[in-house]
Amino acid sequence: MKFTLTALALAIMANFAFAQEGKPVNLYPKGVPGSKKTPAGTYIENMVNTRAGKISIPVLLPFFPEKGKGNGAAIVICPGGGYSILSMENEGYAIARKFNEIGVTAFILKYRLPSDSIMVDKTIGPLQDAQRAIQLVRQRAKEWGVDAGRVGIIGFSAGGHLASTALTHFDKIVIDNKDNISVRPDFGVLLYPVVNLAELAHKGSRENLLGKTPTPEMVDLYSNEKQVTANTPPTFLVHAEDDKTVPVMNSVVFYQAMVKAGVKGELHTYQAGGHGFGLNNKTTKDQWFDRLKNWMDANGWLAVK
Repeated sequence: MKFTLTALALAIMANFAFAQEGKPVNLYPKGVPGSKKTPAGTYIENMVNTRAGKISIPVLLPFFPEKGKGNGAAIVICPGGGYSILSMENEGYAIARKFNEIGVTAFILKYRLPSDSIMVDKTIGPLQDAQRAIQLVRQRAKEWGVDAGRVGIIGFSAGGHLASTALTHFDKIVIDNKDNISVRPDFGVLLYPVVNLAELAHKGSRENLLGKTPTPEMVDLYSNEKQVTANTPPTFLVHAEDDKTVPVMNSVVFYQAMVKAGVKGELHTYQAGGHGFGLNNKTTKDQWFDRLKNWMDANGWLAVK
């Protein structure tokens, strides 16, 4: 029995390792766009309790499904953290592994956090990384075994703001794109997202992205419910009504804008759960990821092609 249990444990570990087999991919091997030179040792990336900060070299962390289980769909994951840190486990690794279970290749985006210290224009720094991530997945789609026409994006909290920006600002290209590769995601998923940067704003996220005294024009530009059009990708939203950090109305106003523009999508609100629950809202037996799987399947994104 001891040998059997050991063999089983090794098999589980092997599958877990395979799911993380991809090596980190530097988004900008030839240099980060719009970056400032900083004195050595003044801006050092840190990792504390699965939270990353001070990221100056953005990377993609690929997670591949078990061999033979991939269906071709891919998703870029934007962890949250108020545009000041990234919640790498709760809103990164755990999410990537869950997508692998349903055959989706996942890419955690370790994006730069807006900073005047390292960026010429911090308001577009994170968006550059999100657009580059979508572009890169499509460029290397064949190599990574994914369908360039089924590339989505998911974001949590401030990462949800970044994802909603990618979903609504794709016509404004902020990276080099000489090959004219679309940076429009094919679908989006937003978990307790920061969307509105005016009266519904999470003030920390707004200040980190736009500064202490943003102009009304900048607030409107990055209040992404105001940027929804008929060409906005189909989007799935999840939020808890008792979220005291990012009010549920952020998701509601985005969904209302989608309905008005004729964009397909779903909004799932829970009566409780607070903020930052990641995969598991402990106040309910319902699993939002199951609802998401059904929605993705209904739209054909999980079909093996």
